Amino acid sequence: MIKVNIYTGNNGNFMSGFKIHGHSNFAPYGEDIICAAVSILSHTTLKSLVDVCGLKEDEISYRVDEETGFLDVRMLIPEYDKRIKTTQVLFEAFVVGIKSLVESYPKYVTLEYRGGVMNA
Repeated sequence: MIKVNIYTGNNGNFMSGFKIHGHSNFAPYGEDIICAAVSILSHTTLKSLVDVCGLKEDEISYRVDEETGFLDVRMLIPEYDKRIKTTQVLFEAFVVGIKSLVESYPKYVTLEYRGGVMNA
């Protein structure tokens, strides 16, 4: 199962990153559409923090382990930074994509947000 966790800022009012762990095991490696969908959503979001939102690479912390299906992404900017609005739109779009997968494949993907499981 793929577990997606959305990180929030100190006051819980904005998203500051996400963590993904696991494989869906929906299909054999290289044929798994669920893993592919989560991968493209998460990597596009990570790359867009720089290319769309204007964050510098040193303003983002990320770790990747493809073997275990792990990706941890965290912004290192304060919540009052003027770019937060743009990052929130990006994270909301990411959540929309993940929620769509949760709705379609609830046995293979979960989404946790602010410490609780979000209902799709």
